[in-house]
Order: sequence, then C-alpha cells, then structure tokens
Amino acid sequence: MISKKMETAINEQINAELYSAYLYLAMSAWCENQNLKGFANWLRVQYKEETDHALKFHDYVLSRGGNIVLKKIDAPVMKWKNIIEIFEKVLTHEQHVTSLINNLVHLSETEKDYATHTMLQWYVNEQVEEEANATDILQQLKLFEGKGASLFMMDRELKQRVYVPLTPATEQA
Repeated sequence: MISKKMETAINEQINAELYSAYLYLAMSAWCENQNLKGFANWLRVQYKEETDHALKFHDYVLSRGGNIVLKKIDAPVMKWKNIIEIFEKVLTHEQHVTSLINNLVHLSETEKDYATHTMLQWYVNEQVEEEANATDILQQLKLFEGKGASLFMMDRELKQRVYVPLTPATEQA
C-alpha cells in the first residue's frame, strides 16, 4: 500500500508529466509552422515519451492500491523567437523535472517507501538522459547560431528519431 503523502506527490508528478507532454506538443507545432520538420518530429517523440512517463506513474499508483486524481493541465506558451529559445526552454524544463523527481526520491526515503524508491530510479536515470540530449542539441544549435546549412542538416538528422513505446523490456534499459 502506498502512503497518502506519496500518492499525492505522485499524482502531482502525473500532472507535471502531462504538462511536459503539452509543452513539447506546442513546441512541435511551432517547429512545423517554421518548416523545421525534423525538430518537430524530435519534439513530438518527446511528447509521446512524456505521456508514457505519466502513464507509468499512473499505473504504479494503481498497482500499489492508491487512487488517481487528475487535475487541470495548464496551457503552455505557444510562441518562441527561434529554435535556440525552444531548446533553452527544453533544457530548463528538463532540469525542473529532474528537481521534481529528486523531491519524490527524497520523499520516498522519508516515508521509508523502498518500493517507490526503487521505481523512481528509472526516472532518475531517464532524467540524466533527457538533460544530456537537450544539452547536446542546444550546444550544437549555439555553435551555428541556429541558422544556415547546419540548421538544415540538424533538422534532417532529428527527423530520423523514432518513438519507442515503454515496454517491460525498455523500462529495464
């Protein structure tokens, strides 16, 4: 059985993950409108992954006998100056999500909820990857100021990213 405090905190995280999905979908739409289809694809894959993250939390709470409380999801900003600004926001947003996950880990330790602590390690590792990916893309964009042939080449590269749904096998990786 999951504690009420942990259940409430994870329900808040479900909301945060769904907001992340909305944010990435908004960013994807902006990129589509700018004819940056590779960036749009990359961000749409992020949208799908964030939805998976929310569902993983959702299923975990239910498996531990808890209740799900879905709340209103705030609308994200829909305008950015350029692709560099988008990926600056991606990075700061992922750093924020990392802090939320770290807070959940701390709460699981305080609550002596070792099952939740173990489950959260997947998210800790996922956030390391999320921040690294955002940092890499942002640094590359800044190298060529988000313009020119390099932007075209990077857009083409990001178009190759494929969504891989969470399965028991991918959750272990």
